[in-house]
Amino acid sequence: MVHVFVKICFYYMWFNVSSALSILNDHLDCNQEGIKCGSKIVNCSDEQERVPRSLAPTGPVWALENVGVAEDENGLLPVINVSWSVEADGGILYIQGVKAHLLEENTTQTLCVWYNFTIPSQLNPRLGKWTFSLDGVVVDPGHTYSISVFNLPEPDQEHYRLTKQITVPRCDDWRIQQAQLCLENGSTWDPQMTVSVSWGAGSLAATVCFNTSQFSDGYTVAVKSALYQDSKNVSKGKSTWLNVTFEMDIRNHIQIGPKCELLFVVRPFFPGCKNKCLSAQKKWENCPYDSKQPWALLIFATLALSIIAGCISYSHWKSSHKAPSTPSPPDPTPDAAEVAKRKTVLLIYSPDHPLYTVVVLKLCSFLMAQCGTDVVLDLLDLTRLGQLGGLRWLDWHRERIESSPSDKILILCSPGVQAKWRAMCGAKPVVLREDQRSPVGDMLSPALGLIVPGLVRSGSLRRYIVAYFADVCSEEDIPAPFNVAVRYKLMEQFEEVLLRILEVEKQQPGRVNRVQGVGQHEYSLCPSGEALRGAVEAFRAHQQRNPRWFEDELVQDEAEGDVGSDAGRTLETRTLDIHA
Repeated sequence: MVHVFVKICFYYMWFNVSSALSILNDHLDCNQEGIKCGSKIVNCSDEQERVPRSLAPTGPVWALENVGVAEDENGLLPVINVSWSVEADGGILYIQGVKAHLLEENTTQTLCVWYNFTIPSQLNPRLGKWTFSLDGVVVDPGHTYSISVFNLPEPDQEHYRLTKQITVPRCDDWRIQQAQLCLENGSTWDPQMTVSVSWGAGSLAATVCFNTSQFSDGYTVAVKSALYQDSKNVSKGKSTWLNVTFEMDIRNHIQIGPKCELLFVVRPFFPGCKNKCLSAQKKWENCPYDSKQPWALLIFATLALSIIAGCISYSHWKSSHKAPSTPSPPDPTPDAAEVAKRKTVLLIYSPDHPLYTVVVLKLCSFLMAQCGTDVVLDLLDLTRLGQLGGLRWLDWHRERIESSPSDKILILCSPGVQAKWRAMCGAKPVVLREDQRSPVGDMLSPALGLIVPGLVRSGSLRRYIVAYFADVCSEEDIPAPFNVAVRYKLMEQFEEVLLRILEVEKQQPGRVNRVQGVGQHEYSLCPSGEALRGAVEAFRAHQQRNPRWFEDELVQDEAEGDVGSDAGRTLETRTLDIHA
């Protein structure tokens, strides 16, 4: 049996000399309603006026910091944005400005910005704290920066400085993945590498196929084994897909090696990382012979079959001669994987945000690893999905589920599910950024079209499970047709969801059925559950920092205007309530 595994190795080597700290030209304006403010870049070594502590204003308070991308004439650049507010106390009247000091810790490069203003009142015209920001600071991926902000003048003893350390993620992070520097280091390259191997009379032919990248013209394709190695340099030209074939003489089997394993590697050459770029790898194992001792393998196989046959005969003899016994009662709280009996669940969801997609994938891992269920998900079945197309793939799996007496369809509700359902009912179209990034596009809308008619039939309700993650979504994200079904909160009611999948009633005469390891306070004790909880907490933290996160994920369509505006207005109040 062919045993193939795919491994994509990501590692980034950056320039030896980092780019100098700078701020985009249009990001130094600090004027705001109620204050005229001047700002400029100054020498960090300049001494500032110091006053007695009683006359010095107190320190600022952090409001927000984030890492993202901003555009200039050279394209998108990775940037840091920070905001801070001024305490509304007596010291506010002494403030004569603010100074922000940035330090790149690897190279000790510095950048200082001086804001010159006076504050007329303790609160701004909207009765909130005065807030200032330093945006568009161009940074390098993978580097760490220290940012200090302090009000002027400073006290002559001690200080009121506010310091924050920010580490910029590497280019595989979605926040800066589209920056020009990252693109030129292969951040978006998806090789989709495949290997096909055929045996001939004393020869082996292996063909490696992979996607090319817009930013890499040259590739090295190599094949390796314990005792064999070969490589070829190829250029993509105008092709988006390349095929490279290796032919090996295997009449002397020892040329490949005793384990008969072949490792195929595709290494691109991007402008940024040059010959130290990411690589795609595939390992292949499928020998029609033992490379050293074929007779020993034949003898071993014969002995193994004899032993197996003997064990089967003994088992039959023992079962026919043993006395009947009364079966022991089942464990009232069995482990989830012991009771699942390989049920299959088709999972329907909306890719509202990259962090939410991670939550969905971690839920699949938990269902498969801890609960022993088989999960059907578009992201886990891209090969068949590409062959059949989105609609046929969905319909094929739906028919398989509905023809099974026990398999289920799990619908994960979220803001995207509600917004797309309303779009199907006549509202403006909704397009998510994750749908555009996906090679198969929007999978939720056709899924809703296929599922809703079956869901509203009372005889089919047992096949459908409607749920939502209460920490990052709400019951208002559930479309109206799903109100006919029982709705579950995850992970608070995950045990009830699993019992629905298993078709086991929780309350039975004389007993209450429970499943160990899946309760609200238990599921995170296993590795897959801990990863699921971490993904939910990461997405929740992002929502708290970005209350309009869902509106930001809607694609702006110039022909239609803001296609997500109606959905955004509809969901805005609900989103803010989640993070209150």
